[in-house]
Amino acid sequence: MTADVNRAGGDELQNLVERLAEELGRSVVVNDPTVHMLCTSRHFGDEDEVRIRAVLQHDAGPAASMHVLDHGVAQWSHAGMIGSNETIGMRPRLCVPLRERGELLGLLMVIDAEHTLTGPEIARIEEVSKAAAAVLYRERVHDDADRSRWEQTLLQALGSDAVTRAAALQALAREADPAGLGEVVVTVVEVPRSAASPAEIELALRHVVESITRQQPPRTLGVVTPERGILVQAALRLDRSRAIEQADRLARTVGRLLGRPEVAAAGIGTTVAGIGEAWESYGRACAAARGARLIPASSGVLAWDDLGAYGVLLQVPDAELTSALVPGPLLRLLRHEKAPRLVETLRAFLEHAGSISRTAEELHLHRTTLYYRLEQIREITALDLDDGRARLLLHMGLLVDELAGQRALADNPPSTGRQTPLM
Repeated sequence: MTADVNRAGGDELQNLVERLAEELGRSVVVNDPTVHMLCTSRHFGDEDEVRIRAVLQHDAGPAASMHVLDHGVAQWSHAGMIGSNETIGMRPRLCVPLRERGELLGLLMVIDAEHTLTGPEIARIEEVSKAAAAVLYRERVHDDADRSRWEQTLLQALGSDAVTRAAALQALAREADPAGLGEVVVTVVEVPRSAASPAEIELALRHVVESITRQQPPRTLGVVTPERGILVQAALRLDRSRAIEQADRLARTVGRLLGRPEVAAAGIGTTVAGIGEAWESYGRACAAARGARLIPASSGVLAWDDLGAYGVLLQVPDAELTSALVPGPLLRLLRHEKAPRLVETLRAFLEHAGSISRTAEELHLHRTTLYYRLEQIREITALDLDDGRARLLLHMGLLVDELAGQRALADNPPSTGRQTPLM
């Protein structure tokens, strides 16, 4: 569910847009901060492919949205020009950010293909923009209450408390038909709070969540928290490959909007019987997203079904996933002066289920050298590597050490310059 301008506010905004367009003899549109159309004037012979698509489909499309946002419009405080983009059929536009009390509420755009707008015309556009911003702010106060209530209810339906969850599901059923979704799968996109300002993160997450909920109503429910975008989707047409492709696209888009391409991670939960079990898929999607942040080989996107043993460890709260969880025997090995070589040997040995031949082949070692290293590991850890439980302890310990190290790195990332800040 997304917040739209209500009927009275919509009429008022529409009248402002139509009067301005008639004065200028040019096409005028008002978009929300994620570049989705709220209202538009009639054409004046200056329409381009993007405008026609937006009028017909009520959505200019992701390429047009990204083109506008890539200009950094969410940072603007005054009118500026959006350059043309021949690939998507977009002519230049004057863009005025609609702000009230510093908050970005929308974007008013006037097509100006020949750059012929005069100073007085631009002054008039900015005057009307102030009135439009006031209308949007008034409606935002109203809509925020509705959206906040809806999102809180959906979050409660995804929570772990059974009583709260049951009440939330009943509330959702009064406003929608969540049971009609059938089997569902939850996808989450996460951004660390340290990555950008709260307003930037929310805007980026809302952009990607609403890009899906607008395309697939009523088969998709969406909600945004301070660091997470959540999609509850009917699983009927969302097979594994499509789910991964979609999650990857959403994570990359968020990173691009924040000017930090690799900052977002996405996780995909399991398919469950219906909205009543969506909380299970949500919990697993969060664990998968966490794994996507911490497991280097993930490329930023993981599905729960691919986590394997990591799935157990990723249930451990962040505050407790530290090197303190590493078993003592392995800790002694990690602190040994020969640790790099011996840990590499142990990891290969465990990943090959204790096979001497396959371990020696992977490490390009003579068997005698491999036996010597394994004996050193036995002496340092005081564990029998022929004991399955000892091997399990060491293997899980290596996974804990890997995740704890990556979490520490994520908590203290190297400073990097941001290329395209949003606000």
